[in-house]
Amino acid sequence: MDVNEFRQAAKEAVDQIADYHESVPSRPVVSNVQPGYLRPLLPAEAPLDPEPFADIAADIQSKIMPGITHWSSPGFMAFFPCSSSYPAAIAEMWSNAFNGAHFNWICSPAATELETVTLDWLAQALALPSCFLSGGETHGGGVIHGSASEAILTVMVAARDKYLAARTAHLPEGEDKEEETWRLRSRLVALGSAGAHSSTKKAAQVLGVRFATVPVDEEHGFALQGPALARTLEDLAAKGLEPFYLTATLGTTDVCAVDDFPGIVNALAPRAGTATEVWVHVDAAYAGSALLLDENKSLTQPMADFHSFNFNPHKWMLTTFDCSAVWVRSRADLISALSIKPPYLRNQFSDGDLVTDYRDWQIPLGRRFRSLKLWVVLRSYGLRGLQAHVRKGVSLCENLETKLRQRPDLFTIFTPARFALLSFRLAGHNEEQVNRRTEALYEQINAAGQFYLTSTVINGKFAIRICTGVAATQPEHIQKVFEALVEGTERLVANEEKTVHSLEENGVKTNGVKANGIAKNGVETNGITSNGAAR
Repeated sequence: MDVNEFRQAAKEAVDQIADYHESVPSRPVVSNVQPGYLRPLLPAEAPLDPEPFADIAADIQSKIMPGITHWSSPGFMAFFPCSSSYPAAIAEMWSNAFNGAHFNWICSPAATELETVTLDWLAQALALPSCFLSGGETHGGGVIHGSASEAILTVMVAARDKYLAARTAHLPEGEDKEEETWRLRSRLVALGSAGAHSSTKKAAQVLGVRFATVPVDEEHGFALQGPALARTLEDLAAKGLEPFYLTATLGTTDVCAVDDFPGIVNALAPRAGTATEVWVHVDAAYAGSALLLDENKSLTQPMADFHSFNFNPHKWMLTTFDCSAVWVRSRADLISALSIKPPYLRNQFSDGDLVTDYRDWQIPLGRRFRSLKLWVVLRSYGLRGLQAHVRKGVSLCENLETKLRQRPDLFTIFTPARFALLSFRLAGHNEEQVNRRTEALYEQINAAGQFYLTSTVINGKFAIRICTGVAATQPEHIQKVFEALVEGTERLVANEEKTVHSLEENGVKTNGVKANGIAKNGVETNGITSNGAAR
């Protein structure tokens, strides 16, 4: 492909992509292909000779498109949004044009310096404590990683090395220090609440350290509480273990709970500044975008006592995947754990410590020019435009909660709307029936294809999650999903009643069970499953 062919194909691709975005609302949200669908449609081997680009573009439409789940659909209310925008898409094109590994300053000075400036802008917009700014008093700063999981693994590496260095600082270099270091490594424990994302446990698994869970409860909205953390620390100490790291969460995956940050500070205060200090990382992968709103900025105040913070602009801030922003209060902690300087990476700027080399702030060596799209999005929308986008998602979720609460005969709110996420369950007489009905409705809605929802199970309770942060979602889509939930629930209840009546007419004993779970003679439901069959 020469430059003229590129001009033509690229212009056609832009039109096709724009047409795709316009058509997304009319497409089924989730792909309905079966596993293995693609291999029979493609040749067994790569072509030996070049193929016309028009043929390749046609295959994208006919073979690839059927296997795409449309995350930008207004009916996509699952997981969390993976957002995009036209400004971000254009910036990605420029980033691809400036293709390079960008691992140190000399590789592309703009790639490094724009990242530093843009992450300072963003830290200020989120009201992060000044210790996380590149010019802050603790020499911290921000860096862009690929995902929150990568961020957690990276800061856990820094936390491990920082802890081990502090615990063995009293020993001279030599065999005794090395033996004590390895003894301590075998006792290290990373912590997260029962609601923390699984990436914390996975990072501990990768690093070969233990993982312990801090329990949460429904009374506190499934948020980690300071007293529960203190009890867990006591239990670990009694076993001779060494807790060194904690993931605290702003917006848990299941229900968007916010951990008790002041309580965490209090629980860890006896260790602060000592050799047993616990590194606290705040995982705000999805909900961090909500810190753009003034009413949420107070949540960041306790973070001045924490060590790192992360959120993903590629989730709710209109920035294409991948873009995960990470801040640390001390860049030296990352650099000392991750910096290696072979001769081929040395240059006059890096050797003189005049510049930032982000390769020392991450696990991979190479890196994309991801700050460009973040910078373009911030400028294209402005903070007010981004605030309006986030606030719309919050308002839509609160509106759906109001609608669900107006039908207490059908629904119960499990966790109220927060950061554009709520969870709910169907009404019922007992937990078994509630779980059964809720799961049946969940499967029914997803099978219909107009909406895509996800579920969770916490302490044995099955709940449906709905997230309203997708940019294309509008009030009419909230009304439609509510109507679908009502219609589906009423049909489930009616089918239960019909099944019970049919069984009784045929002489099957149901103890007078009704669909609401209460027998005519006061006996609780037992023996009727969600599909109406006797157990």
